[in-house]
Amino acid sequence: MKTKTTVEISSEGRVAIVSFASASISDVEEITNASVAIRQYAQTYSPQAFVFDFSGVKFFSSQVLGLLLEARGHVKPHGGRVSICALDSQLQRVFRITNLDRIFTFHPDRQAALAASSAQDR
Repeated sequence: MKTKTTVEISSEGRVAIVSFASASISDVEEITNASVAIRQYAQTYSPQAFVFDFSGVKFFSSQVLGLLLEARGHVKPHGGRVSICALDSQLQRVFRITNLDRIFTFHPDRQAALAASSAQDR
């Protein structure tokens, strides 16, 4: 059985960058696999922060919110944060409605998110 990969994880300095391979993130197995990949990355590399790049994503299930909170749990104990960039305006509403806009930082694009994460690391 082939494992579906929905995320690509790269890094710039001590910032992990997570990007999604699909415009719709709703498959439970894919989200679970992404969560495992992020957890393993965090345990192996101990990033200072995560940047989640939602470029091209038009829909996600509520399980993605859990994935973001889990990622936050990996970096928060050592002062890190999770930033979200390139989020579709309709998806931004989900964060406002759930009050999660208070715990994540939002940026228009990856470059802005990386610049903010790098500034925080100083």
